[in-house]
Order: sequence, then C-alpha cells, then structure tokens
Amino acid sequence: MDEAGSCASGGGFRPGVDSLDEPPNSRIFLVISKYTPESVLRERFSPFGEIQDIWVVRDKHTKESKGIAFVKFARSSQACRAMEEMHGQCLSPNDTKPIKVFIAQSRSSGSHRDVEDEELTRIFVMIPKSYTEEDLREKFKVYGDIEYCSIIKNKVTGESKGLGYVRYLKPSQAAQAIENCDRSFRAILAEPKNKASESLEQDYYSNMRQETLGHEPRVNMFPFVGEQQSEFSGFDKNDNRGQEAISKRLSVVSRVPFTEEQLFSIFDIVPGLEYCEVQRDPYSNYGHGVVQYFNVASAIYAKYKLHGFQYPPGNRIGVSFIDDGSNATDLLRKMATQMVAAQLASMVWNNPSQQQFLQFGGNSGSQLPQIQTDVVLPSCKKKAPPETPVKERLFIVFNPHPLPLDVLEDIFCRFGNLIEVYLVSGKNVGYAKYADRISANDAITTLHGKILNGVRLKVMLADSPREESNKRQRTY
Repeated sequence: MDEAGSCASGGGFRPGVDSLDEPPNSRIFLVISKYTPESVLRERFSPFGEIQDIWVVRDKHTKESKGIAFVKFARSSQACRAMEEMHGQCLSPNDTKPIKVFIAQSRSSGSHRDVEDEELTRIFVMIPKSYTEEDLREKFKVYGDIEYCSIIKNKVTGESKGLGYVRYLKPSQAAQAIENCDRSFRAILAEPKNKASESLEQDYYSNMRQETLGHEPRVNMFPFVGEQQSEFSGFDKNDNRGQEAISKRLSVVSRVPFTEEQLFSIFDIVPGLEYCEVQRDPYSNYGHGVVQYFNVASAIYAKYKLHGFQYPPGNRIGVSFIDDGSNATDLLRKMATQMVAAQLASMVWNNPSQQQFLQFGGNSGSQLPQIQTDVVLPSCKKKAPPETPVKERLFIVFNPHPLPLDVLEDIFCRFGNLIEVYLVSGKNVGYAKYADRISANDAITTLHGKILNGVRLKVMLADSPREESNKRQRTY
C-alpha cells in the first residue's frame, strides 16, 4: 500500500523507513472520512501517547485524501490502547460513519491486526525453572487481566523447561508487560499457536539460556569445501542425529542481527528457496529468522551445508529444522526418490527418443511411471470423452523441464472431468482442458507451486479462446 502522504507539520522526531516498525506494533492503520484533517487526528489520538508522525494517504495526482491514514506512536502499548478505545468511534459530532483502527501491517506480517488477534495478546517468556503457573501469574498480573498462563514442560520428566506463555485479554496489556517487565524474562510476543512456531520459540530461548549460563550453543562443524561425502557425513547410521525432526522449514539463530536481504543471500546459495523472514527481539541483539524451501531435499542440504557457517566472519550461525510432525524416515526416502526421479526425467527430456519411449510406454506397453511428490493426490478417475465441451482450461508452467505426457495425464485426471492435457512443442508450458470448473479449480489449489518428480509446477487459469484470438498469433 502507498503510505506516502502528508507528514506531521509540527517538527519533532520523524521515523525513517527503516524504523517504521520500531518498536513492533507501534503504528496504527486508520480508515477515516476523506474530509478528516490531520489536526483532528492529532487532537484525538495524542491522549494515548507520544505521536512521532502522522501520514494521510493521498492520491498521487489530485492530492486528495483516500480516507486512509497512519499514526506512529513511540511505544507499542500506546498504539494498542489507541486501537482498543478508538475503533468504532466517530472523530467528530458531525461524522456519521465510525472509523476503523488496526495495528498496521509490518513487513514481516501478512495483514493488519485487530483487537481480537491472538498474536497481540500472548507473550512468550523465559522464567526460572522453579516457577509454578501461579508464580508466573503473580509476576505478570500487574500489567493487566490474564486469561491464562502455561509453563512448557518436558514431556517425559514433567520438569519445567524454564519457558512459559502468558495470554492477556487486551493487546495493550501484553505490550505493557513486554515494555515494563524485568528484562531477565526476555518477553516477546508469541507466534500463533501451532507446533512449528512453538518449536521455533523454544529453540530460540534454549540458545539464549545457554548464552546466559555461559555455555556456547552446540554447533556442529562441517567442512564447506571438499569431497561430497563430507557434506553429508551427518547421515552416518550411528549418529544420533538420525532422530532429529526433518522438514522444509529451518530456524536460523545468530548472535549478530541480520536483515532479510542478508538471510536471503546466504540461503539462496541452495536452490529451491521459497521465502525467508527475520524476527526481532526488542531486548536482545540476537539475530533470528525462519527459512523455508520448496522441497525437503533443499532444506536438508541447506541445514548441513550452512549450520556453523561464519557470517559475518567470526560469528557462527545455528541452523535447525522446525519440527512439523513429519516422519524423518519417510521424508528422507521421499528426498532420495525425488532426486533420482528428477535426474531421470532430466535425462529423458534431453533425449527425444527416450522421451517418446517413456511417454508411449515403449513396445511392451509398460505401466505409467511412479509419481514422486509430497502432495496428497486423489485417486485416479476416468477421463471425459474427447467431444465433451470445455468448461475451463488451465495453463501449466514447468521448471526446469516439462513432465512426460503420460505423467501429466495421470496427475491431472485425478481431479475428474479431464478432457485432454498437452504440451507446447519446444516450450516448458502446457495446457489441461476440463469439462467442469470445480475439477479445474481443485487442480489449481492442489498443484500450483508444488514439486512432482523434481519438477515445480505453476498451474493457473488460461485465457479464454476469445481473449487469445484477439492477441497476436504466436508461433512456436
């Protein structure tokens, strides 16, 4: 969204682009009347705390207000209290439509957040292992009404891990706790409730606890050049690392903070990087991020290639898998078969005679090749008759090369009502025709962005024949 607009006219501190989200959740997003002046915003929101700047978003050409504004506060608790008390209020007696107030979207989040958002009310803390839930509640109830407290315990022994959660009723109360509690608690906003995020937080605080106790985080050293077997020496059958959870997501911890650009440049060395995200702790200089790859093979290679990597020189980063509950043995098997299938498909595609043999089953009428993928595919269904009217066409993009035609038919017929699937000669694209729109939409939902037999697919709706006829004819 374009956040350019008028700025505060009264001097004072104005945050730069890099400090818009410092501290986190200190900026509010407003939906207001197009005729509301900045002076009214300043007057109504200044009682909640120190306003560092106000932006009224304006049309680039007419300079008229778009009915959208941002207010940047000095503290997160001030912004949260402004959201809680002003959402749904009218700014002046003449206004007939109430305003909407949200915590503004940060670069690391996907949307504006409202007063009901759990991400704003639940904090994650480091505590003494002797603490009970009642001790935790007693320490943090001074900042507001607590919905619940919980302590993370060892599933086998039942002993506390020295980590806990506190859920408040209001976002401003959670923000007050983070801002004002003793720094030894290392309080931060918790991620949404799911196994992966909680594993990520526990891993982060385990590293911090080791640092607090004066121990080095356990870093496994692997050579980064040399023979191939040294890179995968961690797969020795006697190595207890075989019990480690494996997934496509990695947690990255560093004593030195880093930016998303730096994180991307490190992990993009390994092909298949899907996204990376930096998460900040306001009370620590630790760098912490999450990296996700499109496939397990890339994540495993990145983990064992980059764990212990020095960046910057003298600082070793720790890389670990984020447990998503998958079975490590099955994932390793899928990784191996996926790599073999990709190599075989590449070899076949580069040899036209072998490609033709594979597509048409040779002279012996061999069975269809096995599909290797992490995607859960429906069972095979019969194709629709060739003369059936086409209700929807899908456009398919392959990377790095097309899949054999029989494999494509096997994949796309599983959603039902497939009429035909075909490849464009000499191009890494193809089309699928369906007799039913629901079947086509199911194929897009299931297959878009996924990897099958080592080939990544992009599956989207194709232009209608009428739209294509208006375009200049392409020759392939």
